[in-house]
Amino acid sequence: MTTPLHTPSEPPLALRADEVWKSYEDGAITVLQGASLEARAGQTIALCGPSGCGKSTLLHLFGGLDTPERGRLWVNGVEVNRQRDLLRLLRHEVGFVFQLHNLIPDLSLEENCMIPAVAAGTDRRAARERLEHLAQRTGLSHRLGQRIQKLSGGERQRTALCRALMNKPKILLADEPTGSLDEKTSATVFDLLLDLAATEGVTLLMATHDRALAARCDRLLEVHDGKIHEHADD
Repeated sequence: MTTPLHTPSEPPLALRADEVWKSYEDGAITVLQGASLEARAGQTIALCGPSGCGKSTLLHLFGGLDTPERGRLWVNGVEVNRQRDLLRLLRHEVGFVFQLHNLIPDLSLEENCMIPAVAAGTDRRAARERLEHLAQRTGLSHRLGQRIQKLSGGERQRTALCRALMNKPKILLADEPTGSLDEKTSATVFDLLLDLAATEGVTLLMATHDRALAARCDRLLEVHDGKIHEHADD
């Protein structure tokens, strides 16, 4: 008899990694060595650990941007490395926020945010309404026509949040989303990130070096020796 992944009293699993291995440079550098993780829907989870420990790698694997050498991963019950339609996974199930935002500098804020909606085939009117909603939530309504190169660092990261949430993903993967910002702006962006995660009903998995921010998430996981360990409070 198969054991259910969740009981009626608890949220379903949104993310699951089972004994995942990943190395680079033809196996010379191994970053994940049997890493396992489970995240319930709606949780906010911080991944902490030294540079090169595999935090970003794990996010890329969950998002279908890379593939594991061994092990299995699931997003909302669908196995990622056996998912035939990775484009659907990337367009509808998962949103990404990167440290350096990865926006196109010569395009406007609005044009950058509309790219994922256009790629997903969203009706333009619906996409515009979604953007206006997110822009209002992030305080960017007055900047929609500005080119990215004219925006401050904090505004660029808020734009990246808007773009990541355009297609209403259930999973938000954030890789050092405040790493390039000063302390004050970092706190502001992180407050917004947690607020959006809660109100949008998404599961947040975030890699960060900032333990003060990480401590504000529901769970703090340590990545070291190629594995994932639940942080124990002192």
